[in-house]
Amino acid sequence: MVALPGCAAIAFMQLSIILVDDILDADPRGHHHQIGVGPAANMALAYQALPFQIVEQDVKDPERRSAVAANLASMALATAFGQQLDVQNQGGEENYWRLVRAKSTPFYASALYIGAVLGGADSKTAYTLRDFGAIMGEIVQIQDDLFDAFQTPANPDWKQGRNNLPILYALTADHPARDRFLELRLRADDPDVLHEAQKILIACGAVSYCIYHLVKRRRQAKHLLDNLSLPDPKPLTDLLTLEMESLIQLLKISGVDIPPDLMSEA
Repeated sequence: MVALPGCAAIAFMQLSIILVDDILDADPRGHHHQIGVGPAANMALAYQALPFQIVEQDVKDPERRSAVAANLASMALATAFGQQLDVQNQGGEENYWRLVRAKSTPFYASALYIGAVLGGADSKTAYTLRDFGAIMGEIVQIQDDLFDAFQTPANPDWKQGRNNLPILYALTADHPARDRFLELRLRADDPDVLHEAQKILIACGAVSYCIYHLVKRRRQAKHLLDNLSLPDPKPLTDLLTLEMESLIQLLKISGVDIPPDLMSEA
């Protein structure tokens, strides 16, 4: 029960982020298409305010209440900065990782940190779980990029030139099909063109590059958990396993050979 205010706060923050993200991405599935951009923006503001009201009303311990509220504020500010970086659409891998750290990791870091604080964890455990959450945010973002790149019909990432790791790799790495990929990317609305471009993602090493980063981060996250004396670490290790299993399923559907290193992580 002590964690419920944190769960509600994180849920409303997530709704706020999704509403704004869909508007900025011009996502055809976004709720703003149903209710309008203005109402969706106002709803996002309300959803961002609600977590602070919930924490103020329902977290009784003053020290924990203060820590949770401060963390929520920090997360909201960091995510706003990340969204601003995203709309600037700066190219290059260095800017990609800067964006991921700013936009994708604060939410997951806060979710784990707030859960730890409300659950009575000591400071060291809470901050270590925050770091675990930040790594999970990177894992989720890379997997989202892979899902978006192999989505049919073409995800907006293709034509908008958004920071998507496998597409960025295929655009910038030195490989024989790069010029062809540059040509195909802008015509990805055509299903046959999209299929050819997706095959290049596999052949040029873009998918393998993403898998490398995913396995690396999973091992980092596992190392953090191994160094904590948690009474029941299974829900967190299960979280890592579920992420890997969903990735393996995507790769199988997309016709990608599953590397042994990845299978051993699942």
